[in-house]
Amino acid sequence: MALQILLNLSIALIWMLLTSQFTFSSFLIGYVIGVLLLYLFRRFLQFDIYFSKIIAFAKLALLFLKEMVIANIDVARIIITPKLKTNPGIIAYPTELKSGLEVTLLASLITLTPGTLVMAFSDDQKTLYIHTLNIDSKEAVIAGIKDTFEKGILEVTD
Repeated sequence: MALQILLNLSIALIWMLLTSQFTFSSFLIGYVIGVLLLYLFRRFLQFDIYFSKIIAFAKLALLFLKEMVIANIDVARIIITPKLKTNPGIIAYPTELKSGLEVTLLASLITLTPGTLVMAFSDDQKTLYIHTLNIDSKEAVIAGIKDTFEKGILEVTD
């Protein structure tokens, strides 16, 4: 990935030299041309373009913001109702993530979402113990985390 960024910056600088315009807009145009060239020649250079990781990271950030808003609305609804009708509990969440960074990122995203809190990890870091404010179905909570945060993390890190 570092080689791709270096190639892209080199293409942008070469573009600036060829056009004799040393402005930010000229650099930006060269950078976009570099991204397009790397995309076109990705088969010959035997790598996946790094820009796809940036897009995957942006998707993960937007997904987190969406889940944060939904969770805030759910917690506010629980607080506003006169009678608390919550069903709190602790679930064991089995994860397919491999590295410590991935598991830590997942735990952070879950903890930062209102209504959920990662309490502990198993010794092999393959199971997270999550306290959730309202459990309708254990399977639904696990599937929700797998389909959102874990899937997004795997897109960024793979």
